[in-house]
This record gives sequence, C-alpha cells and structure tokens, in this order.
Amino acid sequence: MLQIYNTLTRQKEPFKPIVPGEIHMYVCGPTVYNYIHIGNARSAIAFDTIRRYFEYRGYKVNYVSNFTDVDDKIIKAAHESNETPSELSQRFIDAFMEDTKAVGIEPGTTNPRASQMIPEIVDFIQDLIDKGYAYESDGDVYYRARKFAKYGELSHQNIDELEQGASQHVSDEETDRKEDPIDFALWKAAKPGEVSWDTPWGAGRPGWHIECSVMSTTLLGNTIDIHGGGQDLEFPHHENEIAQSEAKTGQTFANYWMHNGFVTIGDDDQKMSKSLGNFITVHDIIKTVDPMVLRFFMASTQYRRPIRYSEANLQDAENNLNRLKIAQTNLQYRQANAADGADEDVQDQLTALQERFIAEMDDDINVQNGLTVVYDLAKLMNEYANRDVVYAVTITDLLDTFNAWLQIFGVTFQKPQLLDQDVEDLIHQRDLARENKDFARSDAIRDELAEQGILLEDTPQGTRWRRA
Repeated sequence: MLQIYNTLTRQKEPFKPIVPGEIHMYVCGPTVYNYIHIGNARSAIAFDTIRRYFEYRGYKVNYVSNFTDVDDKIIKAAHESNETPSELSQRFIDAFMEDTKAVGIEPGTTNPRASQMIPEIVDFIQDLIDKGYAYESDGDVYYRARKFAKYGELSHQNIDELEQGASQHVSDEETDRKEDPIDFALWKAAKPGEVSWDTPWGAGRPGWHIECSVMSTTLLGNTIDIHGGGQDLEFPHHENEIAQSEAKTGQTFANYWMHNGFVTIGDDDQKMSKSLGNFITVHDIIKTVDPMVLRFFMASTQYRRPIRYSEANLQDAENNLNRLKIAQTNLQYRQANAADGADEDVQDQLTALQERFIAEMDDDINVQNGLTVVYDLAKLMNEYANRDVVYAVTITDLLDTFNAWLQIFGVTFQKPQLLDQDVEDLIHQRDLARENKDFARSDAIRDELAEQGILLEDTPQGTRWRRA
C-alpha cells in the first residue's frame, strides 16, 4: 500500500485520494527574479519524481505549480535592471522553463501566475474581511491569525511562541498598522511608482501567501490531495495558506502535506540559498555538467532527506548513471539475434524485481531503496546479455521495465551516433535478412538506421549509405 509521510501529523499514512485514480496536487513554485539555483531545483525535481511515480502507479495527476511574479524582490531587481516587473519575471520564467526542461522536469498541468489572478485574489480577500478574518489598515489588509483556532498546527508551534518571534521581526511602523504582531499581510498598499491594481482598499498588490491559496482553490478545488514544497515553506507560508483557505471555505485545505529537504554545501553542510550567497544556478552548472547527471544526482535521494552537493557526489552519480546506460546498451545489442519466445526463469526474476520496486517506492517514495532494485535489474540485464541464447520477449520486457523505472527518475539516454563500422555491420545483417526473406527484420534495420540519420540506397552493386 502506498504510504506518504504527512507533515501535518508527523507520521506515514496510507494514501487515499479524494477521487479514486486521480490526484490533485499543488506545489509551490519559484519567485522569478533570478535563475533557479540547485536548492530551488531540488524541490522541482523531488516533486516531479513523486508525480512520475504516481503516474507509474496508474494515477492521473493534475499538477499545479505557480510562478510568483509580483513580489518585493522582483520590484527591486526590475528597478536595478531597468525593466518592468513583468518583463523581468517573464525573462526568468522563460529561463526556468528552459533549465527545468534540460533536467527532465515536466511542466505542470497548469503553471499559473499571481498577476493573472488578481480579481480572484481580491474576491478571496474580501470574503475573509466579510467573515471577520481580515481587516484593512491604511491600504494594507491583514489576516487575524489568532482568530483561526488551528494556527500553528502544521509547524507544531504554539501561538505564544509565534507572537514572541513576530514581535522581533516586525518594524514599529508595521506593528502600528496591525492589531496583533502575528497578523500577516494579504494585500499591500502600493508605494509610489510600484506596480499595482485598484481595489476597494486602494491601489496595491497581493501578499505572498494569499496567491497560493487562491490558485489552489480556484484550479484544484477547496480540498486537494497533496500540497508540497520545501521545508522552509512550512512556516509561515504553508501555515498561512491553511489559515486563509480554511477560514474562507470551511473545509480542509489539503489532506497530505509533503516537504522536501534542503541542498547543503561546504564542509559545514550549510543550506544553499540566495540570501547566503552560496548558491549555484542550474543555468550555469548544466553548461559543464550533463543535465541528466544533475537530474539523477538530485533524484537519487529520498525527498525528505537533505542532499549534500559536491563534485565528488556528482561524479558518483555520473558513474552510477553510466553503469545503467551500459546495461541498457548491452541488452539492446542482443535484440538483433534474439530467438522467438521468452525465458521463463528470467521472467520470474523480473516479476520479483517489479514487486520489490513497488514495495520500496510505495514506502513514502523511497527512491534510494528503489534504486537498489534498479541496479539489481541492471545486473540481471548484463548477465542475460552474456548468455549464448537470448529470447526476444524477455529482452523486450526487461528493457521496457528498465526504461519505465528510469522515466520515474527523469532519466533518458540519448542514442549514441553510429560509427561507420556499426553501419556496415547493420547493413550486412540487413542483407542476410533479405536473403532469408526476413523482410520484417530488413525493414526494421532500415528504420533503425533512418532514425540515426543514415539513408540507404539499394543498387545492383550492393547497398550504399550516406548520412542525411
């Protein structure tokens, strides 16, 4: 049975979707004012891997991940680069999509932007005001956190501790506008020259927390199956999302909360972040490192555990990935001379591996244990490739399973370009197939060569070939 660790309850729970066979999943996306660093990418890769495993298990996943394109950091960066906030955010959204595609991250079913949902945000805030959960103060709108009885449950903090912490991080000016230090902003009054929208409370822009509540409930419904993000979002962002959403709808916001661990760097395992200045962007690293190596490195650690970034760990990932690629290549090579039928003993071994893989991955997406099974399958593939007689059905089943598992980890291997001798060998095999009237095999070789950009021309003097 598939089990998920729920941050809210601090325990693993059997996963039961609201609608059988479907999953509604919301994952907090980036604030787009710079290229994403690999700490940001960890969350995107972790939840992409989780999504892919759900799909492998037969679920239809409605996956929403947002872009925060209205924010103090965006306004500041746009001013420094002499762009409008929308120009800057679009530039980094494009970069995000390009960089994440390179490391095998699938786009969300929907990737909404805060600036595109202003009317919905305004209506949501007005509803909270009408219900007494929010109030306007000098053009700002704040949420009455103390009014929400469950405030602090997700992060397991009590209200007194939160009040003490809030009072130390809020300016006197903002304190004067608030009824309570722990209240948080839903809407911010615009400063001169800032991007803004007109509302009943004056010109301004949304606070950070409100946008995710609005996007999630608008696009996925009042209650979703899974809400995900980095551990650093647990408080205050996700705590505030729960308070806003449940105060408005009167329903549970998310049934399962999943949070990924940090990426650390250096001898002291310091968290990687822009604020600490110790980050490495995906945009830069994939200029020198194979994107599939970076993807495999990030996807090889169970999502709740921290990842230690180092050149040595990247090299280990590359070595392990090469082992898997060699196993695939070895078995693919034997397809050309495979006998009809199946090898029952190997089929039984494959079935046992498939059952093990699901059992390991069903345990809170335990990719490390799952990869142990992948390596065992690679070992079986190498052993089978060395047998004198191999069977076509078994080779196909081994490769199909292997490729399906690699897809979960977001890994794809590019076919190596055929060398001239490889082309000559395949043409020889095709000639033999034609002599034996095995036209299916002959056509298959022609198609294989065509995929590699090799064009064949049959002449009275024999087959000639050229690269397209």
